Amino acid sequence: MDDKPVFVTQPFLPELSEFLPYLESIWESKVLTNGGKMHQQLEAELCEYLGVEHISLFNNGTIALLTALQALRITGEVITTPYSFVATAHSLLWNGIKPVFVDIDPVTLNIDPAKIESAITPQTTAIMPVHCYGHPCDVESIQKIADNYNLKVIYDAAHAFAVKDIGGSILRHGDLSVLSFHATKVFNTFEGGAIVCPDAKTKQRIEHLKNFGFVDEVTVVAPGINGKMSEINAAFGLLQLKYIDKILKLREDVDSLYRHLLSGIKGVRVVEESGQSQANFSYFPVLIEKDFPLTRDELYEKLKTINVFARRYFFPLISEFPMYRGLPSAAKSNLMVAESVSQRVLCLPIYPSLRTEVVEKIVSFIRSESMR
Repeated sequence: MDDKPVFVTQPFLPELSEFLPYLESIWESKVLTNGGKMHQQLEAELCEYLGVEHISLFNNGTIALLTALQALRITGEVITTPYSFVATAHSLLWNGIKPVFVDIDPVTLNIDPAKIESAITPQTTAIMPVHCYGHPCDVESIQKIADNYNLKVIYDAAHAFAVKDIGGSILRHGDLSVLSFHATKVFNTFEGGAIVCPDAKTKQRIEHLKNFGFVDEVTVVAPGINGKMSEINAAFGLLQLKYIDKILKLREDVDSLYRHLLSGIKGVRVVEESGQSQANFSYFPVLIEKDFPLTRDELYEKLKTINVFARRYFFPLISEFPMYRGLPSAAKSNLMVAESVSQRVLCLPIYPSLRTEVVEKIVSFIRSESMR
């Protein structure tokens, strides 16, 4: 492969010394939480970076999902995908809402808009799609359905930090978009999350709900929760944001190298990017097809023998867990594409400091197994 491109992925990690001034500032201010200076600064900088009007920071993405549903007063049934992390559906159950699962598109792996309309009942109040792996949903089709049936749309955008389509941030779509800033995400605050909303009135309601419903020290207007982000988490986010463009470029390099090296390996299908104007390369999913000599699970276990820990995101489907599998919409016959994909998907390691030689080792191992 003399003509192969050269990708050089350098280690990335901010120095501890860079974080110390943030900690000193917090210590001097004596403000550790409750919307302090770091919190306010991170909200402002995220709005500018992401190109959104309003953002509310949270202590994690799951609490943000719970609060988003409360903020829009969602009840009854919500149509969603079974191909996601369990927090998507758990947020519905915690709010006393019935999840209704529909199948996914075999190419994008996002919720299939063509399956949504037939799942709508008089109890349906909203749609909760997921931008899976950071690949944007068919937002136009989903919004058209929502408008026709007077439904709200809440996007689980946990994977979609900095993702853009031709019109700008993917986070501008729907009534609300919810981000996760968990340690495994492209942008993280150790633990954290956020709700992106379109107007100041909605943000005010979200702010009340995430702080016990307090308006002031003697006035409570809603049954709120404690969803506030601490100053230390916000400070780490501010430091991360300084490097986010470098982080995204390094991840793109890893993604490109994987795609180049995996090309031509029989039985390994690389999930294609959706053609958005800016991706974030948050995951690198491949599908292990029937013509590969090993099953997905066999390859998954074999990779462990060389200390490569891939992930089966998402397996099992949410609909297969005990609290969901009794739902009529959880039937495998209703989710045939999602079921098939969950049995074949493998997300290979991807992170900014992943070295070229390690990617080459992973792919070389997969190639050798393909020739068995």
